[in-house]
Amino acid sequence: MNFNLSEEQHAVRKMVRDFVDKEINPNIAEWDELGHFEPAILKKLAELGLMGICIPEEYGGSAMDYNTLAIVCEELERGDTAYRTAVSVHTGLNSLTLLQWGNEEQKQKYLVPQAKGEKVGAFGLTEPNAGSDVAALQTTAVLDGDHYILNGQKTWISLCDYADHFLVFAYTDKSKKHHGISAFIVERTMEGFDSKAIKGKLGIRAGNTGEIFFDHIKVPRENLLGQEGDGFKIAMSALDNGRFTVAAGACGLIQACIEESVNYCHERKTFGKEIGRHQLVQQMIAKMEAGYHMSRLLVFRAGCLKNEGKRNTRETSLAKWQSCDFANEAANDAVQIHGAYGYSNEYPVERFLRNSKAPVIYEGTREIHTIMQAEYVLGYREDKALSSMLPSWPFEDAKEKVES
Repeated sequence: MNFNLSEEQHAVRKMVRDFVDKEINPNIAEWDELGHFEPAILKKLAELGLMGICIPEEYGGSAMDYNTLAIVCEELERGDTAYRTAVSVHTGLNSLTLLQWGNEEQKQKYLVPQAKGEKVGAFGLTEPNAGSDVAALQTTAVLDGDHYILNGQKTWISLCDYADHFLVFAYTDKSKKHHGISAFIVERTMEGFDSKAIKGKLGIRAGNTGEIFFDHIKVPRENLLGQEGDGFKIAMSALDNGRFTVAAGACGLIQACIEESVNYCHERKTFGKEIGRHQLVQQMIAKMEAGYHMSRLLVFRAGCLKNEGKRNTRETSLAKWQSCDFANEAANDAVQIHGAYGYSNEYPVERFLRNSKAPVIYEGTREIHTIMQAEYVLGYREDKALSSMLPSWPFEDAKEKVES
């Protein structure tokens, strides 16, 4: 595995970093304080070709590799978790799932405009009483002629008020437990759809998060993703992609903590010297640096497996678990380094700490990932081959293999 960035990846990294410094960083403190999500950011990301960064050109994307998606997410979260989350949900959870499981008609209708950034995609799995326990969901879809009648609600849904298309998971046969869950493409414009933002969040206040409601929505039969009963495995494979982007974003948060802390270490003096000269402060800086590089290696390892077309559930889980924990620790240490100033919004580290908590919870809590990793080591868990995999990269090579 070669983790050296290509010239193209260096260029993408610089482009996203410049974008963050110009469009996000000057405004994010105000947006965070007001709880304002700025949709214009997504339009500008689309103009840069970043809303379909690792989607093949034939479906409107930029056709870059999966680790380039990681680079984009890392640099976006260096600005704020809210806009990395938007790309994670749109690309990682929705678009890549359509690429992996959608039929050609679904890809042309939904994936192409999403990859171009003309439409925004989101993901509806979590419910008020169904988080880690996916099989506890209550949303139902009952076949009635050429439509499924969808009823229920989802919560903690990113882009709830702005997404055009949602991947929604519902029971089509409760008697089969998780084997009776199916996946559907639901449009915001379908009659019976509603959404409501959640206020009063600890962090990611500049993001749009909330609930979506389905009141007897008539979902066309052709909007069933995969087959009836495929929903659970589709959701789990989607989480492999979402967790990958969350882990990459956590690297960006650690990076931001390092940058702010180093600047403050040179700026602030106590006992006649820069605080960076104090060994216990150095210890915190060193932990951040180690956490950043270890996390990034885990992310790129998972990305390389994606590029090779190999299942990476174990590796992605480990990357998500460790990088998010490291980011949470880095943000806590960044506040400590800033002392009393770290407790105020005069410096961004308090926002980093608030933002760092959500990724430790969503897309698999640290406890879920701890159990997963233990079960892999003990031999209690083994990943079976999926009936549909993400295409390997370069995409043209994957296409040639299929055609031959």
